[in-house]
Amino acid sequence: MFESIKQFASEFFVTGDPLIYGAMVSIGFTMIAILATLTYFKKWGWLWREWITTVDHKKIGIMYVIAALLMLFRGGVDALLMRTQLAMPDLEFLTPEHYNQIFTTHGVIMILFMAMPLMFGLFNLVVPLQIGARDVAFPFLNSLSFWLFLMGAMLFNLSFVIGGSPDAGWLAYPPLSERAFSPSVGQDFYNWGIQISGIGSLATGINFIVTILKMRAPGMKLMKMPMFVWSVLASSITIVFAFPILTVTLALLMLDRTFGAHFFTLDGGGNPMMYINLIWMWGHPEVYIVVLPAFGIFSEIVATFSKKKLFGYKSMVFALMTISITSFFTWAHHFFTMGTDANVIAFFAVTTMIIAIPTGVKIFNWLFTMFRGRLSFPTPMLWTIGFIPCFVVGGLTGVMLSVAPADFQFHNSYFLIAHFHQVLIGGVAFGFFAGLYYWWPKVFGFKLNEKLGKWAFWTWNIGFYVCFMPQYVLGLDGMTRRTSTYGWDKGWYDLNLISTIGGFMMGIGFIFQVWQIAHSVRFMQKDTTGDPWNGRTLEWSIPSPAPEYNFAVIPRADEQDAWWEEKKRRAAGILPDVQQPLEPIHMPGKSGIPFIKSVCWFIAGFGFVWGWYWMVIPGLIGIAACMLIHSFTYDNEYYIPTETIKKTESMLRGTPM
Repeated sequence: MFESIKQFASEFFVTGDPLIYGAMVSIGFTMIAILATLTYFKKWGWLWREWITTVDHKKIGIMYVIAALLMLFRGGVDALLMRTQLAMPDLEFLTPEHYNQIFTTHGVIMILFMAMPLMFGLFNLVVPLQIGARDVAFPFLNSLSFWLFLMGAMLFNLSFVIGGSPDAGWLAYPPLSERAFSPSVGQDFYNWGIQISGIGSLATGINFIVTILKMRAPGMKLMKMPMFVWSVLASSITIVFAFPILTVTLALLMLDRTFGAHFFTLDGGGNPMMYINLIWMWGHPEVYIVVLPAFGIFSEIVATFSKKKLFGYKSMVFALMTISITSFFTWAHHFFTMGTDANVIAFFAVTTMIIAIPTGVKIFNWLFTMFRGRLSFPTPMLWTIGFIPCFVVGGLTGVMLSVAPADFQFHNSYFLIAHFHQVLIGGVAFGFFAGLYYWWPKVFGFKLNEKLGKWAFWTWNIGFYVCFMPQYVLGLDGMTRRTSTYGWDKGWYDLNLISTIGGFMMGIGFIFQVWQIAHSVRFMQKDTTGDPWNGRTLEWSIPSPAPEYNFAVIPRADEQDAWWEEKKRRAAGILPDVQQPLEPIHMPGKSGIPFIKSVCWFIAGFGFVWGWYWMVIPGLIGIAACMLIHSFTYDNEYYIPTETIKKTESMLRGTPM
């Protein structure tokens, strides 16, 4: 009996690695501390009422951001572990098996569990406020989307200490991801974690398309929308078409692994290249899914801190929608080296070059917006300025990779790694950091410390170039990606050491950001105006933080930059023609069903991973029960009376209403 338990525990838990033992202890102590704190301060009821059951888009956005920052820490630690292993030749800091697991989990976490939730967090925090809405179109679905994402992320991250992490690469190419080469459950954690999270991502895309098209303030025509809203619309459309491809692809891989199908096993009549085509039909649009909202963020920030209208508004809209469409016609450039037909290679080389044109248009639009503007350089603008040269280099190296003969040299080398991070960090991470700094006062009611913010900016940026510029040279010198060690004879050690130093500098930049948040909470610089940056769009017309109902009276938005134009009229002594009276505000009610349903998905997914149908069946029954209960739930809503609105507005604005 004891031997059976011991054998089960050795298969169930990951053993033998001191780093993982340390992680287990850290996770255990963290969970105990959280549970003890909630119990000591009697916050369990508060947690359930105010956060777990909420359907308020602002609170859901905050939870997305918190989860994303935690995943940034986890993925960043993975990156530093890899860079430590590669700092010098012949190091044995990580075993090759552990190294494979770390670069696999690093890619998945940073793209799907850091960039995506950070993006969705900004969607939730900003879009309803910018279009003058009181919530998203489907608040219940919005809550369900978040909890599905979180449960999928938890299921994936659990593999680190239970069962073992996947090690077939972040895109899980067959045959490495098939049962013959990945017999452990790590790849199954990958499949089910991403599938459950992907359902939430697809639902979010649908939700925001409907929100933007159907819930804009009176007078706000499509060509009057803020540029960030346009970028969210473009990204959401891409999500709706791209994520079903991922769902089907991983479902086919799951059938291969679980039921012995042969969609991608060559010796069984399948074709691994079919998987690679499918995964990149999702994978390359996914890059644009996360970078398009960053373009919208930069557009808002540049216009605000240049105190000018965005230059070339229509061309920016055209560029965003063009990228959304053409992103689906570039996927094959990821495997030019795999023996594709010459005509196919030529087509995808040309489409990859073409997509650089609308991308370049935006760079010039931002520069012309700044030209002769009254520029100021607070932290959000610094991140925007830092993005431009970084993304230009990333774009130029992307065009180099689109040239098929040159790609035979660049592909699978560290040149590609440097390009990918140049675009994803310089474009996505810098963009979302800029957005967080920009909208932080609106969300939390206080500004972040500027001095610490500048320290974070410079350490991040200098560290970025120190880390990734040497990798271009290493790639041209023959160093391939997924290399876990190398010899002194290669001559790569000096550039790898420099690159590792840069990676740790970026880690210091993240520490500065955490310090900045903690310092700002401690010495709070409250925003009493609701408009600390002298903004241009509707979110700056209401108090900070925004009340539960967002707008006491739904505003009109007949012009681009509606709030800026309204401020100009008020400065000229022109008041609105008619002051709309306050009315009771209809609000959606809270619900615990999204959380419970997502927990049931987690239970079912965990059971599928291990083949434990005694967990799968109750999990699926719980999902069905939640759907049935919700379908018979009526009148889960309420009205905020006008007296409550008056008191709230008076308290937030500091003046009687």
